[in-house]
Amino acid sequence: MSERGSLLERVSPRLRAVWEMSIPEVREYAGVHDYDGQVLDLSPASVRAGLARLGKGPREPDRHDQAHLEAAEAGLRASYEVAEVHRWNPLVHLDNLDLACYDREYAPTEVRAEARRRHLELWPQAVDASLESLDRVPAPVARALLPAAAGLTEGVEDESALRAAARLVARLEEAATTGPTDCALGEKVLTSLLSEPEAIPVDLGRLEVRADAERLRLSQHLAEECARYRAGSEPGDLLPELLADHGEAEGIYEEAARLIGEITAFTLDHDLLPDPGGSCRVGPAPASRRWATAMMSPGGAYEAEAPAWYYVNPPDPSWSEREQAEWLAVFSATTLPAITAHEVTPGHFAHQRILGARARSDVRRSLYSYSFVEGWAHYGEELLVEEGFRADDPRYAIGVWVEALLRVTRLACALGLHRGTMTVEEAVRRFEEDAFLRGPAARAEAWRGSYDPTYGRYTWGKLEIMALRDDAIAQWGGRYSHRRFHEALLSLGSPPLGTLGDALGS
Repeated sequence: MSERGSLLERVSPRLRAVWEMSIPEVREYAGVHDYDGQVLDLSPASVRAGLARLGKGPREPDRHDQAHLEAAEAGLRASYEVAEVHRWNPLVHLDNLDLACYDREYAPTEVRAEARRRHLELWPQAVDASLESLDRVPAPVARALLPAAAGLTEGVEDESALRAAARLVARLEEAATTGPTDCALGEKVLTSLLSEPEAIPVDLGRLEVRADAERLRLSQHLAEECARYRAGSEPGDLLPELLADHGEAEGIYEEAARLIGEITAFTLDHDLLPDPGGSCRVGPAPASRRWATAMMSPGGAYEAEAPAWYYVNPPDPSWSEREQAEWLAVFSATTLPAITAHEVTPGHFAHQRILGARARSDVRRSLYSYSFVEGWAHYGEELLVEEGFRADDPRYAIGVWVEALLRVTRLACALGLHRGTMTVEEAVRRFEEDAFLRGPAARAEAWRGSYDPTYGRYTWGKLEIMALRDDAIAQWGGRYSHRRFHEALLSLGSPPLGTLGDALGS
């Protein structure tokens, strides 16, 4: 039996139905390379057929795994049935075409090149299906994602694929000028997108109150650390100076690589996690993934050993000198350490490495709660403050609080944009005023909210993990340690927020 057959035939048909609607994510983040060279059919009929296959088959033998699987099924229904993301969100379609998944060295070069070739051959039919679905793209969403759509073709020479991509770009260009100006999904849809994949009921009003309280807490911490850095200084006066302390792009890559070693050593010395091992490289993202400032492309649980990539995205060279400086401010000496803690250790890279080594079921190895994934990495930044990382230099804590204010502003803006109480322009101002971003960085964050309605998951996930930690301390008493809590939590893989309590029974 082939390796392909051994994996896809081994997993339950119920889990496989989830995989078949999540091919780009399962291929890249879980490492199910049985799906190399394949694309989703995102036409309306195919989406309906995929939804109909969900939930068919035997239950998982483990109670937690069954709850996790049910949450993944509910999340797909929320996305494709309730929100109908395939009709308005081009990012779903761009992810389907994206070739960057073949860049990491998870297999020999020739194997990945052949998979990439097969994938490109399918672009025309994938784009046909996408154009059949994309009938209500809001203008702000189209404008936000046009650069990423154009970036898909970097390095592509297949003429048929290029013509297909051009048709998709043309559709987005049309939507950018003629599409609806309102990108709001409404309370019902947003509630479903947040609650269903997390197996937890969500009250948007209460979540907004939690966001406001968290912003106040973070602002107080930031003010205290700024005063510690320079007596009498206020964040609004000090931060422009601190954020301007950055190098050029090449120097940022070198500094990020050095920070990986420093932060990993601190994490292990303080017994916060087991040694994640592995290799993590630093460099610019492929052009199709330059819609965010930084991101992690880790190895999947089903992959052989391969380097991960910590992408640090440079500014667009077409921007003005001022705009490029505003973008590079994100990678200042104050904020780059917190970003590295988030993306690498104890954040995404370490999480994925531990998941791959310890998750004992296919559900835990392949299905991800993105609120947990991002919440864990965000929690890791603040954990290092608590443990005294660079305690004699307030800039690390300042960077953590600045990054946290960015994340809580995402939550506030997602709620505002999709409840219809905030425009994209107002969201830009919120990022400038509350998160200290400027120019293209503030615009990129606001635009992201138009097509990523759950990007407040960073703060939400962190708050749920911190609340569970309080429960663990109360329940375990003298038997509590950070290491025990973290390992118990990560043994669940990337669990839906509503199932986190299962970690306390381990």
